[in-house]
Amino acid sequence: MKKFIKIIPLCLLAIGIVISCSKDEDEQPVVIVDPPTAANLIFPENNTECNDGEIVSDTETDVLFKWEEATNANSYILTITNLNLGTSREINTISNEYLIRVLRGNAYSWSVKSKVVGSDEIAESEIWKFYNAGLPVESYPPFPAEAVSPQIGSSVDEGSISLQWEASDIDNDIASYKVLLDTVNPPVAEVGSSSINSLEVTVSSELTYYWKVITTDAMGNASDSQIFQFKVN
Repeated sequence: MKKFIKIIPLCLLAIGIVISCSKDEDEQPVVIVDPPTAANLIFPENNTECNDGEIVSDTETDVLFKWEEATNANSYILTITNLNLGTSREINTISNEYLIRVLRGNAYSWSVKSKVVGSDEIAESEIWKFYNAGLPVESYPPFPAEAVSPQIGSSVDEGSISLQWEASDIDNDIASYKVLLDTVNPPVAEVGSSSINSLEVTVSSELTYYWKVITTDAMGNASDSQIFQFKVN
């Protein structure tokens, strides 16, 4: 019996050592990873015509997208949107440049997200737009307009509101805007034209509205925006 009593403290000591070692193994030091910074875009330049790509056919060009390396980043997501077709591509890469085949004679936007292993934070660059050169022309269509207010999916009060948008053009010769506003999608009712980036309209309560902007330049070239949507309280 005395021998058994002497063994008990030794067992407890052994158990304590095992538990202590287990805790030491489980409690790994927390590594804090600094979040990445946003990348600075380089090429294609913003609001310009891109002529530097390698022409591979009458309809396609290989363009090398470039941006500065972001601090604390070890990978990137390059997003390219064809503004004429409304389609987007996302490319994951560890490089700060990427060669992509794009359509000639089309307007594009592009941006870069910076990522780092060990952090969920993502830093987004500015969004740049460019026109990929097509066959030689004397005038280029405007970039599709983008909604400023009301923002897509937002809610407004009934009555008179101001539809606002922004648009740009390589030739800097935008002449007018035509606005379509309707409760059906796509909108078909033309509610007015404007030479500035806004138009006053009247909306009714408990309805969802869809609207788009058709931008026309001095040479008669036109571009349609995507369809924007908002609700009325």
